[in-house]
Amino acid sequence: MAFAQIIFYMKLFVGNLSFDTTETELEELFAPFGTVAEATIITDRNTGRSRGFGFVTLKSGAEAQAAIRELAGKNFSGRNLIVNEAKPREELSRRSFSGSRR
Repeated sequence: MAFAQIIFYMKLFVGNLSFDTTETELEELFAPFGTVAEATIITDRNTGRSRGFGFVTLKSGAEAQAAIRELAGKNFSGRNLIVNEAKPREELSRRSFSGSRR
């Protein structure tokens, strides 16, 4: 009988990145801690410029916790990194505007 291996991926928020950091550099930074499933830099929709943060998904919670311990506060490209577990994005609330345009 074959057993399926269950893999628990963990997504991390990585903040205070240099605006010049590439996704490849981000992946290389986290690779020593385990298997990087994804490394993404968030960019501005209009300009395409980095917004200074991104997300890294590691293959296990243990790998992610090790990365948090070692990289949070570490200087990378002249900036001290913020690294923690990513929180689910809350739905944006719709704002109602009173008044009308004339």
